Amino acid sequence: MTQATTLAELKQTEWASPARRQRTVKDEMRENLICLLENGATLFPGIVGYEETVIPQLVNAILSRHNFILLGLRGQAKSRILRQLITLLDEEIPILAGSEVNDDPFEPISKYGRELIAERGDKTPIAWLARELRFVEKLATPDVTIADIIGDVDPIKAARGGHLLSDELTMHFGLLPRANRAIFAINELPDLAGKIQVGLFNIMQEGDVQIKGYPVRLNLDVALVFTANPEDYTARGKIITPLKDRIGSEITTHYPLTVELGSTITQQEAWVERNGGGRSIRVPDFMAELIERIAFEARDDKRVDRRSGVSQRLPISVLDNVLSNAERRTIVTKEKTVVPRISDVYAALPAITGKLELEYEGELQGAETIAKDLIRRAAGRTFEGRVGGANVDDIVHWFDEGGALKITPDDRSEALLKGFSVVPGLLDLVDQVGLAGKKDPATMVSACELVLEGLVAEKRIARSEELGYVRARSEPKPPFKGPSPGPNLFT
Repeated sequence: MTQATTLAELKQTEWASPARRQRTVKDEMRENLICLLENGATLFPGIVGYEETVIPQLVNAILSRHNFILLGLRGQAKSRILRQLITLLDEEIPILAGSEVNDDPFEPISKYGRELIAERGDKTPIAWLARELRFVEKLATPDVTIADIIGDVDPIKAARGGHLLSDELTMHFGLLPRANRAIFAINELPDLAGKIQVGLFNIMQEGDVQIKGYPVRLNLDVALVFTANPEDYTARGKIITPLKDRIGSEITTHYPLTVELGSTITQQEAWVERNGGGRSIRVPDFMAELIERIAFEARDDKRVDRRSGVSQRLPISVLDNVLSNAERRTIVTKEKTVVPRISDVYAALPAITGKLELEYEGELQGAETIAKDLIRRAAGRTFEGRVGGANVDDIVHWFDEGGALKITPDDRSEALLKGFSVVPGLLDLVDQVGLAGKKDPATMVSACELVLEGLVAEKRIARSEELGYVRARSEPKPPFKGPSPGPNLFT
């Protein structure tokens, strides 16, 4: 269908109907959402774990035509959700050509638009704005000014056009007016200065604002959406009450509720499908579970600052590093299948330490020590969930009798598997780990390492950097607490 290029042509289309002319951005989002719901379409594809919690609340907010805020810690997909809101917009909308504020051809809000129509009439040129361009995003920082968000008087425009400074034509529009007939998103809302927040709620409620003392009225049609950290949002002085009162819905996000959901997100976001130079990549499910459990352990650890949270980016980055270390090893050993091991997880410490905000006790111990402890505990949980209750006495007894296994991380899988076969009962136990029918040397070595690391976590055996897996240290004997000896009768 040929698009209208002039106002006269646009008047002959559905855009001239009263229903279209009166429809706001929030109406548009609501109608398109209703269509998706009626057709059973997937809402917010790629967002996992929010189907029963966040998304229903989000749907209600849009159906209610609310401005809303997403409250949550870092790494909870808040920005991704906001960016997917453009799927609820029409593919294109008509605007006056040359308009900085996306003027509606039938009801322009700017002086430029009104004068253009008065001058050109039905010959006024029309442009079309794609929905990808109807999303304006701003990260709130304390240095953001009213000029950035609302606009400012431009003396150069005034001089060149011969206008008074109070003339609207001298105004340089900020991000919010440029988001007219669009979605305007502000990340970390409480970081905005108080006077900027005042400008926002004034626009939201009355549609006017003062710039350099000059009152400017902008009847903006905009859907305002925000994100914030819950602690900042509820802190006094961080966000002004009138703005908070004008936000229709407050939606709380969360981290994955189960390890399975978290693992699904991690494998979806991590760089798993990579060009390996002819080498295939396979992540055993027990390794994916272990990597995800690192984040779950960190979120429950008292040494980690819970107010900052542990981002979902942590397991994603860990999986990336784990695969890269395994990939490097297979390049050196000339193996054809990349299968990660526990030793690869320890090699991924840099992907953990940089994402942990520590409490005082944690700072004393150090991020690397805590990261190693988290890996060990994650291995223990994975081992317990998969092999818990199995008889491991033969394995532990072999180490107690002086057996030791020194593992070189860059050894070929076949060589390591031969070494693991010396430990009685170890290879028999790996079937319970969950090999999913894959009994190739690389996968079996990975499972053997998990069993050994699980026994370390349970303190049945020990592991040191110098000696490898060895017997657990014997506990010192308690001091003698019996009755004191009687007097020496032979003096």
